[in-house]
Amino acid sequence: MTITRRHALVLGAALTVSLTAAACGSSGSDGSSGTGDPGAAKPAAVSDADLQKALNTGGTLTVWAWEPTLKQVVADFQAKYPKVEIKLVNAGTGNDQYTALQNAVKAGSGVPDVAQVEYYALPQFALAKSITDLNAFGADKLKTTFTPGPWNSVHAGDGIYGLPMDSGPMALFYNKEVFDKYDLKVPATWEDYLAAAEKLHKANPKAYITSDTGDAGFTTSMIWQAGGKPYTVKGTDVGINFDDPGTQKFTATWQKLIDGKLLSPVAGWSDAWYKGLGDGTIATLPIGAWMPANLESGVKAAAGKWRVAPMPQWEAGGKANSENGGSSLVVPEGGTNKNLAYAFIKYANVDEGAQIRIDNGAFPATTAHLQDPAFQNKEFPYFGGQKVNQVLAESAGQVVSGWSYLPFQVYANSIFNDTVGKAYTSSTLQEGLKAWQEASIKYGQEQGFTVQQ
Repeated sequence: MTITRRHALVLGAALTVSLTAAACGSSGSDGSSGTGDPGAAKPAAVSDADLQKALNTGGTLTVWAWEPTLKQVVADFQAKYPKVEIKLVNAGTGNDQYTALQNAVKAGSGVPDVAQVEYYALPQFALAKSITDLNAFGADKLKTTFTPGPWNSVHAGDGIYGLPMDSGPMALFYNKEVFDKYDLKVPATWEDYLAAAEKLHKANPKAYITSDTGDAGFTTSMIWQAGGKPYTVKGTDVGINFDDPGTQKFTATWQKLIDGKLLSPVAGWSDAWYKGLGDGTIATLPIGAWMPANLESGVKAAAGKWRVAPMPQWEAGGKANSENGGSSLVVPEGGTNKNLAYAFIKYANVDEGAQIRIDNGAFPATTAHLQDPAFQNKEFPYFGGQKVNQVLAESAGQVVSGWSYLPFQVYANSIFNDTVGKAYTSSTLQEGLKAWQEASIKYGQEQGFTVQQ
């Protein structure tokens, strides 16, 4: 869902209000954005006994989320803790919910007790001090509970601002029937991928290795996998530079696909896209680990034809990966019962609720679930009986560390198609990224950030 200009301005206004306070924050030891005031007293620690007391006492929680597996989690949670009533509200998907949340924060009323926030959007809310640092609840003890990619994604400086709901390590989904028909080998490197794209399209001009008309999340995930670090964030000091080596690895290869007209011009998630996945004219998808359920439900005609392989590598023999998508559950500062809210998100993302969500199709962010033999050995009829989770679990452990999103990534992504998107029709990727960089810098400076190239 694309954020509108009106939504972007609302989000920007909320950020501007918060920057004066946030500017005094410290940067964390990992160099990422810090949002706490080093002179302020730390909140009192919340013990397990305090959390249990909150559960026993009960109360009402309002949870804003669109992720469907939470419906069963809520039902089971309320059965286990009958004094708790949870109002599960779909306040909009992604950007629409973020706008509603920012409006509620600004108004000082109507703020939910728990909210779903995607990883790329979390830094924006952390910097604005709209969500609670969960260190006081003992969240720091959960480091080994989660895989590195999601765990790093809920951090801002020393703060922990959410518990990971799920994970999106990238993998290569490919149509085995197409690969067999045209004698294509599963690519181990992106050079192999380019060669397969050329061979496929030459053999069948109606067939393409993949579709891509420009997508911010995909592009940043590809740069991440290539070792790129175009964003640096230390509180309100931000750096944006798409001239880094990792970015150029990506653009050099992808530009050849664009110039060779080897990418399907069909827009992702459209009816034509689903049709192409079903009839073999779109042969692969480099995408997040959450994709299997979408193929099973949306591309039923291709059941038994698709398989999953590790992501092609930028260096032969490498084992580097990145995340593509994924969300956390956060506790907004304006919520009325933080102890109960934290108890719920821990139940949903760490305790019994995590298994409930996995059983209903979510891809886990938790190490124990990823390593569970029952999870790894599950056979997927849609994928010809392949044990898909073995590939995806291994990919989750290979996510490159050190990636940062902008504290205004929601806005930056909203202008991607106006900048980088033009590279698919009238300019080059590097030129498009330069335009994206300049527009993002301008916006950040207008919002009160110190932004450098």
